[in-house]
Amino acid sequence: MSLALKRAFEAPAPEDGHRVLVDRLWPRGVAKADARIDAWPKEVAPSDALRKAFHAGELGWGEFRRRYLAELKAYRETLRPLAERAAREPVTLVFAARDERHNNAVVLAQYLAMLDSGARH
Repeated sequence: MSLALKRAFEAPAPEDGHRVLVDRLWPRGVAKADARIDAWPKEVAPSDALRKAFHAGELGWGEFRRRYLAELKAYRETLRPLAERAAREPVTLVFAARDERHNNAVVLAQYLAMLDSGARH
């Protein structure tokens, strides 16, 4: 699976392949023309309540990850084509979070890898 993660504030590169914005909100200060986003499936981003609770510090990383994975189960069939695409060609999940290790793109990448491997959730 060729799946990469990249902050929205980094310049697009040819090796990014298919670029997917995985946040519910457009990143502040990023021009749409410059972002080179190929898809923006807002529905697979964390719910507003989950996103706000995590950013406010009401949820730790483990609890955020658990709840977001539970939300993603409802979009399994929506996400399957993206997992299949990443199995064939480069896909980059684009996100705005400052923390590159603890954000929804990290969890989504893990979920897509599970879909690709055929794991049951």
